[in-house]
Amino acid sequence: MAVVCSRRAAMEPGGAAQCSGSMLAGEERGEAGTPPMPVPLVRHMKLEQEKLSGVVKSVHRSLRRKYLEAGDFDRVWKEHCKDEGRLCEYAVAMKNLADNHWAKKCEGEGRIEWCLGVCQEYFFNGGKRKAIEKDARRAALNNPQPPSPAHLLMSGLDGSNVTAVNQDFHLPGKIRLLDVGSCYNPFMKYEDFLAVGIDIVPAVETVYKCDFLNLQIQRPLQLAPDAVDAFLKQLKSPVDYLPAELFHVVVFSLLLSYFPSRYQRWICCKKAHELLDLHGLLLIITPDSSHQNRHAMMMKSWKIAIESLGFKRMTYSKFSHMHLMAFRKTSLKTTSDLITRNYPDMLYIPQDFNTVAEEESLSPCYTRSEVEDEQIAYTFSELPDAHYDSDSGESQTSSMSFYEFEDPILLSS
Repeated sequence: MAVVCSRRAAMEPGGAAQCSGSMLAGEERGEAGTPPMPVPLVRHMKLEQEKLSGVVKSVHRSLRRKYLEAGDFDRVWKEHCKDEGRLCEYAVAMKNLADNHWAKKCEGEGRIEWCLGVCQEYFFNGGKRKAIEKDARRAALNNPQPPSPAHLLMSGLDGSNVTAVNQDFHLPGKIRLLDVGSCYNPFMKYEDFLAVGIDIVPAVETVYKCDFLNLQIQRPLQLAPDAVDAFLKQLKSPVDYLPAELFHVVVFSLLLSYFPSRYQRWICCKKAHELLDLHGLLLIITPDSSHQNRHAMMMKSWKIAIESLGFKRMTYSKFSHMHLMAFRKTSLKTTSDLITRNYPDMLYIPQDFNTVAEEESLSPCYTRSEVEDEQIAYTFSELPDAHYDSDSGESQTSSMSFYEFEDPILLSS
Protein backbone atom coordinates (compact mmCIF):
# COMPACT_ATOMS: atom_id res chain seq x y z
CA MET A 1 0.00 0.00 0.00
CA ALA A 2 1.23 3.46 -0.81
CA VAL A 3 -0.06 6.87 0.18
CA VAL A 4 -0.88 8.88 -2.92
CA CYS A 5 -3.02 11.85 -3.83
CA SER A 6 -6.76 11.71 -4.31
CA ARG A 7 -8.68 11.06 -7.53
CA ARG A 8 -7.85 14.56 -8.71
CA ALA A 9 -4.14 13.75 -8.42
CA ALA A 10 -4.67 10.69 -10.56
CA MET A 11 -6.07 12.96 -13.26
CA GLU A 12 -3.18 15.42 -13.13
CA PRO A 13 -1.55 15.94 -16.52
CA GLY A 14 1.52 13.83 -16.90
CA GLY A 15 0.51 11.39 -14.18
CA ALA A 16 -0.80 7.89 -14.63
CA ALA A 17 -3.86 9.38 -16.25
CA GLN A 18 -1.91 10.43 -19.34
CA CYS A 19 -0.73 7.23 -20.95
CA SER A 20 0.22 8.14 -24.47
CA GLY A 21 -1.04 6.37 -27.55
CA SER A 22 2.33 4.80 -28.26
CA MET A 23 2.09 2.94 -24.97
CA LEU A 24 -1.02 1.18 -26.18
CA ALA A 25 0.99 -0.06 -29.14
CA GLY A 26 3.40 -1.89 -26.85
CA GLU A 27 6.32 0.50 -26.34
CA GLU A 28 7.18 4.11 -25.44
CA ARG A 29 9.88 6.15 -27.07
CA GLY A 30 12.92 6.97 -24.96
CA GLU A 31 15.46 9.77 -25.18
CA ALA A 32 17.11 10.59 -28.49
CA GLY A 33 19.45 7.80 -29.58
CA THR A 34 18.05 5.27 -27.11
CA PRO A 35 15.78 2.30 -27.86
CA PRO A 36 12.07 2.53 -27.01
CA MET A 37 11.12 1.78 -23.42
CA PRO A 38 8.82 -1.21 -22.74
CA VAL A 39 5.28 -0.26 -21.75
CA PRO A 40 5.36 -1.89 -18.29
CA LEU A 41 8.58 -0.05 -17.39
CA VAL A 42 7.22 3.31 -18.59
CA ARG A 43 3.99 2.78 -16.67
CA HIS A 44 5.87 1.74 -13.56
CA MET A 45 8.12 4.82 -13.74
CA LYS A 46 5.17 7.14 -14.14
CA LEU A 47 3.30 5.59 -11.24
CA GLU A 48 6.39 5.70 -9.06
CA GLN A 49 6.99 9.33 -9.93
CA GLU A 50 3.40 10.21 -9.13
CA LYS A 51 3.67 8.56 -5.72
CA LEU A 52 6.97 10.24 -4.90
CA SER A 53 5.76 13.65 -6.00
CA GLY A 54 2.61 13.06 -3.97
CA VAL A 55 4.80 12.85 -0.88
CA VAL A 56 6.50 16.13 -1.76
CA LYS A 57 3.31 17.99 -2.65
CA SER A 58 1.56 16.80 0.50
CA VAL A 59 4.31 18.42 2.61
CA HIS A 60 3.91 21.72 0.75
CA ARG A 61 0.13 21.66 1.10
CA SER A 62 0.29 20.72 4.76
CA LEU A 63 2.55 23.68 5.49
CA ARG A 64 0.22 26.08 3.67
CA ARG A 65 -2.84 24.68 5.43
CA LYS A 66 -1.26 24.91 8.89
CA TYR A 67 -0.12 28.45 8.21
CA LEU A 68 -3.62 29.45 7.09
CA GLU A 69 -5.08 27.96 10.25
CA ALA A 70 -2.52 29.27 12.74
CA GLY A 71 -1.35 32.50 11.09
CA ASP A 72 2.03 32.19 12.88
CA PHE A 73 4.63 31.18 10.31
CA ASP A 74 7.42 30.99 12.89
CA ARG A 75 5.60 28.45 15.06
CA VAL A 76 4.45 26.43 12.06
CA TRP A 77 8.00 26.31 10.69
CA LYS A 78 9.53 25.24 14.02
CA GLU A 79 7.00 22.42 14.34
CA HIS A 80 7.72 21.43 10.74
CA CYS A 81 11.48 21.22 11.39
CA LYS A 82 10.87 18.95 14.39
CA ASP A 83 8.92 16.42 12.33
CA GLU A 84 12.02 14.44 11.38
CA GLY A 85 10.11 11.41 10.16
CA ARG A 86 8.16 13.34 7.57
CA LEU A 87 11.16 15.44 6.58
CA CYS A 88 13.23 12.31 6.02
CA GLU A 89 10.45 10.88 3.86
CA TYR A 90 10.44 14.13 1.90
CA ALA A 91 14.23 14.07 1.45
CA VAL A 92 14.22 10.45 0.27
CA ALA A 93 11.43 11.21 -2.21
CA MET A 94 13.26 14.24 -3.60
CA LYS A 95 16.51 12.27 -3.96
CA ASN A 96 14.68 9.42 -5.69
CA LEU A 97 12.96 11.82 -8.07
CA ALA A 98 16.23 13.56 -8.90
CA ASP A 99 18.16 10.34 -9.48
CA ASN A 100 15.57 8.25 -11.29
CA HIS A 101 13.10 10.62 -12.94
CA TRP A 102 14.36 14.17 -13.42
CA ALA A 103 17.38 12.99 -15.41
CA LYS A 104 15.05 12.72 -18.42
CA LYS A 105 14.25 16.26 -19.42
CA CYS A 106 13.70 18.45 -22.42
CA GLU A 107 16.80 19.65 -24.23
CA GLY A 108 18.12 22.86 -22.68
CA GLU A 109 15.63 22.90 -19.81
CA GLY A 110 17.84 21.73 -16.95
CA ARG A 111 17.83 24.27 -14.14
CA ILE A 112 21.22 23.11 -12.86
CA GLU A 113 22.75 23.54 -16.32
CA TRP A 114 21.16 27.00 -16.56
CA CYS A 115 22.82 28.03 -13.30
CA LEU A 116 26.16 26.69 -14.54
CA GLY A 117 25.86 28.63 -17.80
CA VAL A 118 24.94 31.90 -16.08
CA CYS A 119 27.86 31.62 -13.65
CA GLN A 120 30.39 30.76 -16.35
CA GLU A 121 29.25 33.65 -18.53
CA TYR A 122 29.31 36.10 -15.63
CA PHE A 123 32.55 35.13 -13.87
CA PHE A 124 34.69 33.69 -16.68
CA ASN A 125 33.44 35.16 -19.97
CA GLY A 126 33.30 38.88 -19.24
CA GLY A 127 29.74 39.16 -17.95
CA LYS A 128 30.79 40.74 -14.69
CA ARG A 129 32.89 43.37 -16.44
CA LYS A 130 30.03 44.21 -18.81
CA ALA A 131 27.61 44.58 -15.90
CA ILE A 132 29.91 46.90 -13.98
CA GLU A 133 30.65 48.98 -17.07
CA LYS A 134 26.91 49.25 -17.63
CA ASP A 135 26.60 50.56 -14.09
CA ALA A 136 29.18 53.21 -14.95
CA ARG A 137 27.28 54.28 -18.06
CA ARG A 138 24.07 54.46 -16.06
CA ALA A 139 25.76 56.56 -13.40
CA ALA A 140 27.03 58.91 -16.12
CA LEU A 141 23.49 59.96 -16.87
CA ASN A 142 23.13 61.39 -13.37
CA ASN A 143 26.72 62.35 -12.60
CA PRO A 144 28.91 64.63 -14.72
CA GLN A 145 31.97 62.75 -13.43
CA PRO A 146 30.89 59.12 -13.45
CA PRO A 147 32.83 56.54 -11.43
CA SER A 148 35.11 54.17 -13.28
CA PRO A 149 34.43 50.42 -13.37
CA ALA A 150 37.38 49.93 -11.01
CA HIS A 151 35.79 52.39 -8.56
CA LEU A 152 32.48 50.58 -8.82
CA LEU A 153 34.24 47.39 -7.82
CA MET A 154 35.23 49.08 -4.57
CA SER A 155 31.82 50.58 -3.85
CA GLY A 156 28.21 49.68 -4.33
CA LEU A 157 25.79 51.72 -6.37
CA ASP A 158 24.72 53.33 -3.11
CA GLY A 159 28.29 54.48 -2.39
CA SER A 160 28.96 51.93 0.34
CA ASN A 161 32.62 51.08 0.77
CA VAL A 162 34.20 47.67 0.47
CA THR A 163 36.81 46.78 3.05
CA ALA A 164 38.71 44.34 0.85
CA VAL A 165 38.11 43.61 -2.80
CA ASN A 166 40.00 42.10 -5.68
CA GLN A 167 40.73 44.70 -8.34
CA ASP A 168 40.69 42.01 -11.03
CA PHE A 169 37.40 41.11 -12.69
CA HIS A 170 38.30 37.41 -12.67
CA LEU A 171 37.97 35.11 -9.69
CA PRO A 172 41.26 33.92 -8.18
CA GLY A 173 39.84 30.41 -7.66
CA LYS A 174 36.60 28.49 -7.78
CA ILE A 175 33.15 30.04 -7.56
CA ARG A 176 32.00 29.75 -3.95
CA LEU A 177 28.37 28.67 -4.26
CA LEU A 178 25.75 28.16 -1.55
CA ASP A 179 22.86 25.92 -2.61
CA VAL A 180 19.98 26.45 -0.16
CA GLY A 181 17.55 23.55 0.11
CA SER A 182 20.07 21.49 -1.79
CA CYS A 183 18.89 18.00 -0.80
CA TYR A 184 21.56 16.17 -2.85
CA ASN A 185 24.16 18.87 -3.78
CA PRO A 186 23.93 18.73 -7.60
CA PHE A 187 26.58 21.45 -8.09
CA MET A 188 29.30 19.44 -6.41
CA LYS A 189 30.15 17.59 -9.63
CA TYR A 190 31.21 20.77 -11.47
CA GLU A 191 34.86 21.78 -11.19
CA ASP A 192 34.03 25.48 -11.48
CA PHE A 193 32.28 25.47 -8.10
CA LEU A 194 33.25 25.11 -4.49
CA ALA A 195 29.69 24.09 -3.69
CA VAL A 196 28.19 24.14 -0.21
CA GLY A 197 24.78 22.49 -0.01
CA ILE A 198 22.50 23.01 3.00
CA ASP A 199 19.07 21.61 3.84
CA ILE A 200 16.88 21.09 6.89
CA VAL A 201 17.13 17.33 6.27
CA PRO A 202 19.97 16.39 3.89
CA ALA A 203 19.48 13.39 1.62
CA VAL A 204 23.23 12.78 1.20
CA GLU A 205 26.29 13.20 3.42
CA THR A 206 27.73 15.99 1.28
CA VAL A 207 24.86 18.31 2.27
CA TYR A 208 25.02 20.08 5.64
CA LYS A 209 22.05 20.24 7.96
CA CYS A 210 20.94 23.87 8.28
CA ASP A 211 17.74 25.82 8.90
CA PHE A 212 18.39 28.75 6.58
CA LEU A 213 15.53 30.84 8.02
CA ASN A 214 17.24 30.82 11.42
CA LEU A 215 20.84 30.92 10.19
CA GLN A 216 22.92 33.50 12.06
CA ILE A 217 25.03 35.86 9.92
CA GLN A 218 28.36 36.94 11.44
CA ARG A 219 30.97 39.49 10.46
CA PRO A 220 32.86 38.93 7.18
CA LEU A 221 36.06 36.89 7.26
CA GLN A 222 39.18 38.98 6.76
CA LEU A 223 41.08 36.18 5.04
CA ALA A 224 42.76 35.44 1.73
CA PRO A 225 40.65 33.54 -0.82
CA ASP A 226 42.47 30.25 -0.23
CA ALA A 227 41.88 30.57 3.50
CA VAL A 228 38.19 31.22 2.88
CA ASP A 229 38.02 28.08 0.74
CA ALA A 230 39.67 26.13 3.56
CA PHE A 231 37.09 27.49 6.00
CA LEU A 232 34.23 26.23 3.81
CA LYS A 233 35.81 22.81 3.36
CA GLN A 234 35.93 22.22 7.11
CA LEU A 235 32.27 23.01 7.80
CA LYS A 236 30.39 20.48 9.89
CA SER A 237 26.70 19.76 10.44
CA PRO A 238 24.67 21.39 11.73
CA VAL A 239 25.56 24.78 10.28
CA ASP A 240 24.12 27.41 12.63
CA TYR A 241 26.09 30.44 11.47
CA LEU A 242 28.05 31.72 8.47
CA PRO A 243 30.13 34.86 7.89
CA ALA A 244 28.69 37.62 5.73
CA GLU A 245 29.95 38.27 2.17
CA LEU A 246 31.25 34.70 1.96
CA PHE A 247 29.81 33.46 -1.34
CA HIS A 248 29.95 34.47 -4.98
CA VAL A 249 26.63 32.74 -5.73
CA VAL A 250 23.55 31.79 -3.72
CA VAL A 251 21.03 29.45 -5.36
CA PHE A 252 17.34 29.15 -4.49
CA SER A 253 16.23 26.29 -6.72
CA LEU A 254 12.50 25.62 -6.18
CA LEU A 255 13.00 26.92 -2.63
CA LEU A 256 10.89 30.04 -2.15
CA SER A 257 7.60 28.39 -3.10
CA TYR A 258 8.28 25.78 -0.37
CA PHE A 259 7.53 28.36 2.32
CA PRO A 260 3.89 29.13 3.18
CA SER A 261 4.57 32.76 4.14
CA ARG A 262 5.67 35.65 1.96
CA TYR A 263 7.71 37.03 4.84
CA GLN A 264 9.70 33.79 5.01
CA ARG A 265 10.60 34.23 1.33
CA TRP A 266 11.63 37.80 2.12
CA ILE A 267 13.87 36.66 4.98
CA CYS A 268 15.58 34.18 2.65
CA CYS A 269 16.33 36.87 0.06
CA LYS A 270 17.63 39.21 2.76
CA LYS A 271 19.96 36.55 4.15
CA ALA A 272 21.19 35.80 0.63
CA HIS A 273 22.08 39.48 0.22
CA GLU A 274 24.07 39.42 3.44
CA LEU A 275 25.92 36.23 2.49
CA LEU A 276 26.89 37.40 -1.00
CA ASP A 277 30.04 39.24 -1.91
CA LEU A 278 29.55 42.56 -3.71
CA HIS A 279 28.55 41.85 -7.32
CA GLY A 280 27.72 38.27 -6.37
CA LEU A 281 24.75 36.47 -7.91
CA LEU A 282 21.45 35.30 -6.44
CA LEU A 283 19.93 32.66 -8.74
CA ILE A 284 16.22 32.01 -8.21
CA ILE A 285 14.28 29.22 -9.89
CA THR A 286 10.57 29.08 -9.15
CA PRO A 287 8.03 26.72 -10.71
CA ASP A 288 5.39 27.75 -13.25
CA SER A 289 4.11 25.70 -16.18
CA SER A 290 1.89 28.45 -17.59
CA HIS A 291 2.66 30.41 -20.71
CA GLN A 292 5.25 33.15 -20.29
CA ASN A 293 2.87 36.07 -19.77
CA ARG A 294 0.30 34.46 -17.49
CA HIS A 295 2.18 35.40 -14.30
CA ALA A 296 4.14 38.33 -15.70
CA MET A 297 2.77 40.61 -12.97
CA MET A 298 3.93 38.20 -10.28
CA MET A 299 7.44 38.14 -11.73
CA LYS A 300 7.47 41.93 -11.95
CA SER A 301 6.38 42.06 -8.31
CA TRP A 302 9.20 39.71 -7.33
CA LYS A 303 11.69 41.81 -9.27
CA ILE A 304 10.69 45.00 -7.45
CA ALA A 305 10.79 43.33 -4.03
CA ILE A 306 14.16 41.64 -4.51
CA GLU A 307 15.81 44.66 -6.13
CA SER A 308 14.74 46.78 -3.15
CA LEU A 309 17.16 44.75 -1.02
CA GLY A 310 20.18 45.95 -3.00
CA PHE A 311 20.04 43.67 -6.04
CA LYS A 312 19.58 44.30 -9.73
CA ARG A 313 18.09 41.69 -12.01
CA MET A 314 20.64 40.68 -14.60
CA THR A 315 18.85 38.02 -16.63
CA TYR A 316 15.53 36.23 -16.84
CA SER A 317 14.44 33.04 -18.62
CA LYS A 318 11.13 31.23 -18.88
CA PHE A 319 11.24 27.47 -19.37
CA SER A 320 8.21 25.25 -19.84
CA HIS A 321 7.96 24.58 -16.12
CA MET A 322 9.77 27.38 -14.36
CA HIS A 323 10.96 30.97 -14.15
CA LEU A 324 14.73 31.46 -13.82
CA MET A 325 16.16 34.76 -12.63
CA ALA A 326 19.69 35.99 -11.88
CA PHE A 327 20.09 38.99 -9.56
CA ARG A 328 23.39 40.79 -8.98
CA LYS A 329 24.23 42.32 -5.61
CA THR A 330 24.89 46.01 -6.26
CA SER A 331 24.99 47.33 -2.70
CA LEU A 332 26.60 46.13 0.51
CA LYS A 333 23.68 47.48 2.49
CA THR A 334 20.11 46.26 2.46
CA THR A 335 18.25 49.22 1.01
CA SER A 336 14.60 48.27 1.54
CA ASP A 337 12.29 50.82 3.14
CA LEU A 338 9.54 48.70 4.66
CA ILE A 339 7.76 51.75 6.04
CA THR A 340 6.70 53.21 2.71
CA ARG A 341 6.22 49.90 0.85
CA ASN A 342 5.40 46.40 2.01
CA TYR A 343 8.02 44.62 -0.08
CA PRO A 344 7.68 41.21 1.67
CA ASP A 345 4.05 41.07 0.57
CA MET A 346 5.17 41.33 -3.05
CA LEU A 347 6.84 37.89 -2.94
CA TYR A 348 3.58 36.03 -3.42
CA ILE A 349 2.73 32.81 -5.24
CA PRO A 350 -0.71 31.78 -6.53
CA GLN A 351 -1.18 29.26 -3.71
CA ASP A 352 -1.08 32.10 -1.17
CA PHE A 353 -4.65 32.89 -2.17
CA ASN A 354 -5.97 29.38 -1.46
CA THR A 355 -8.41 28.93 1.41
CA VAL A 356 -8.13 26.24 4.08
CA ALA A 357 -10.94 24.32 2.42
CA GLU A 358 -9.13 24.41 -0.93
CA GLU A 359 -5.90 23.13 0.62
CA GLU A 360 -7.76 20.33 2.41
CA SER A 361 -9.44 19.28 -0.81
CA LEU A 362 -6.00 18.87 -2.41
CA SER A 363 -4.51 16.83 0.42
CA PRO A 364 -3.90 13.07 0.31
CA CYS A 365 -6.86 11.38 1.91
CA TYR A 366 -6.63 7.66 1.31
CA THR A 367 -4.43 4.80 0.19
CA ARG A 368 -4.56 2.73 -2.98
CA SER A 369 -2.96 -0.52 -3.94
CA GLU A 370 -0.75 -0.88 -7.00
CA VAL A 371 -3.55 -2.81 -8.73
CA GLU A 372 -5.92 0.11 -8.19
CA ASP A 373 -3.27 2.49 -9.52
CA GLU A 374 -2.98 0.39 -12.67
CA GLN A 375 -6.76 0.39 -13.10
CA ILE A 376 -6.86 4.18 -12.77
CA ALA A 377 -4.09 4.49 -15.33
CA TYR A 378 -6.08 2.49 -17.86
CA THR A 379 -9.32 4.27 -16.98
CA PHE A 380 -7.93 7.67 -17.86
CA SER A 381 -5.55 6.64 -20.63
CA GLU A 382 -7.86 7.82 -23.41
CA LEU A 383 -9.00 11.05 -21.78
CA PRO A 384 -7.96 14.39 -23.37
CA ASP A 385 -5.43 16.57 -21.61
CA ALA A 386 -6.68 17.41 -18.14
CA HIS A 387 -7.41 20.93 -16.94
CA TYR A 388 -4.64 23.11 -15.57
CA ASP A 389 -3.80 22.24 -11.98
CA SER A 390 -2.02 24.95 -10.06
CA ASP A 391 -0.18 22.58 -7.78
CA SER A 392 0.99 20.10 -10.38
CA GLY A 393 2.11 22.95 -12.62
CA GLU A 394 0.93 21.44 -15.87
CA SER A 395 -0.72 23.64 -18.47
CA GLN A 396 -3.59 22.84 -20.78
CA THR A 397 -1.33 22.95 -23.80
CA SER A 398 1.14 20.37 -22.50
CA SER A 399 1.28 17.52 -25.00
CA MET A 400 4.78 16.07 -24.56
CA SER A 401 5.37 12.83 -22.69
CA PHE A 402 5.37 13.32 -18.94
CA TYR A 403 8.69 11.74 -18.17
CA GLU A 404 10.57 13.96 -20.62
CA PHE A 405 10.20 17.10 -18.52
CA GLU A 406 12.38 18.12 -15.61
CA ASP A 407 10.48 18.26 -12.28
CA PRO A 408 7.11 18.03 -14.05
CA ILE A 409 4.60 17.13 -11.40
CA LEU A 410 6.10 19.10 -8.52
CA LEU A 411 6.02 22.46 -10.18
CA SER A 412 3.43 24.91 -8.93
CA SER A 413 1.91 27.63 -11.06
